[in-house]
Amino acid sequence: MAYTVFALKWRPNSFDEIIGQKNVVTTLKSALQKNRLAHAYLFAGPRGIGKTSTARILAKALNCKNGPTLEPCGKCSSCLEIAQSRSLDVIEIDGASNTGVEDVRTLRENVKFAPSAGKFKIYIIDEVHMLSTAAFNALLKTLEEPPEFVKFIFATTHPDKIPSTVLSRCQRLDFRRISVIEIISQLERIVKAEKISVDKEVLFAIAKAADGSLRDAESILDQLVAFSKDKVSLKDVISVLGLVEQDALFEITDKIIEKNPKAVLDLFNKLSEEGKDIGVFLNNLIEHFRNLMIAKVTRGDVKLIDLPQEVCDRLLRQSQVLSLEEIFGAFNILANTQEMARRLDSLRITLEVNLVRLSNNKKASPAAEIKPAVSKPVPLKEKTPLKEIPREEKKNGPPPEPAVGISLDNIKSAWQNIIESLSRIKMSVATYLSEGEPLNLKGNLLTIAFPKSHSLHKESLERRENKEIIEQGLFEALNAQLRVNFILSADSRPKDAEQGGHFIQSILDTFHGRVIKEN
Repeated sequence: MAYTVFALKWRPNSFDEIIGQKNVVTTLKSALQKNRLAHAYLFAGPRGIGKTSTARILAKALNCKNGPTLEPCGKCSSCLEIAQSRSLDVIEIDGASNTGVEDVRTLRENVKFAPSAGKFKIYIIDEVHMLSTAAFNALLKTLEEPPEFVKFIFATTHPDKIPSTVLSRCQRLDFRRISVIEIISQLERIVKAEKISVDKEVLFAIAKAADGSLRDAESILDQLVAFSKDKVSLKDVISVLGLVEQDALFEITDKIIEKNPKAVLDLFNKLSEEGKDIGVFLNNLIEHFRNLMIAKVTRGDVKLIDLPQEVCDRLLRQSQVLSLEEIFGAFNILANTQEMARRLDSLRITLEVNLVRLSNNKKASPAAEIKPAVSKPVPLKEKTPLKEIPREEKKNGPPPEPAVGISLDNIKSAWQNIIESLSRIKMSVATYLSEGEPLNLKGNLLTIAFPKSHSLHKESLERRENKEIIEQGLFEALNAQLRVNFILSADSRPKDAEQGGHFIQSILDTFHGRVIKEN
């Protein structure tokens, strides 16, 4: 007997077997009970979550010998033919292969013929968004007023690509991504029934890799069972899929928290030597900091993090030693790594530099050598706090006093050193400030400009405590009491170019390099 893959063997055959789509199932059952079924449905959602399976189950419910029914028998000739994709009354069409207007005209001609055996003639069109504009237009009239014995069920992963004229003639049901917990539960049922020996960590790794697609998870499990000998281990999953273990993400984050850049680079190099995909690692690390944020805000809510309880507990513990702004800062640096990698055409170099940037708070930037000569600043903890200026005085008071001996050029020259110094006090402030540039110095009021797309950075730095840290940092670096003001700039291109230059310079400084030739 031919082997049947898990994705087909474990396909749901009734409404109660559909995983993770409770709202959709409830809606369809209610429509069947009240005999209020629409003539056209649009099933929208990501791949591998049960859209086509649900369409077939609905077709069985309509054409079963006991139908319309909530529980198709699965044994009558109609149910068996639908399950085996050979029913003359249930026509499945691949929208990607039948995109032309001629295909739809053929459908229109056949629609008028009554079903051969069942009560309804049902058209299931998968990936319907692939139809051409002309094909959609040809379908409109039939879709709006089909014969009473015809039902249309459209499935798509891109409902946004379907014309509004078609959408308005369908009842839309949105399918959601299946949670990691739900996927693990289904995989547990499969391995138990198939008598497969699998480590507990394996199912978690498969569910994470599937990214909400149950079909993908079942296919991965199938692949691993064929790959392994007696027992599927976590090592097999990592070998086949190139995954990064959850432990590695916790460990590298611990080293970032401990401010140990050498250990961070050693761990990253180890992962790279083991053949891990650097892009996958970066995405996983970004997601890890997202989970830390959720854990800190929600006290480890499993539903929002969508991970097993033991992993949520570890996330909660790790998040306690970080502030929200530090998590935001790390997230921002890691997200910007992808953009900078495109400019340098090297993800590894940019990721290494930013991992060191995240974990290093001990050594100032070489830019310190170019700051203006000023008297030795007083350590931060020994300084007298800057006098808070009342809001009324800021708005309507006399113009700011001039900053003696300080120019805008002085500030720009020392800017990177100022940011580096602030990173040792509060990483998030330094990270957000690095996206801005000194624009104007009027008296002792320094205006710092941000691109329009960085309004979140501006709002965060405008908080009183963050402003005080920046003003104190400016005093340390320049020996001048400056006040800061933040604005959004209409043109961000010069800033982007300068950021690229600073980034490349940081790479040269980190690896003791030099520019051989400039274009």
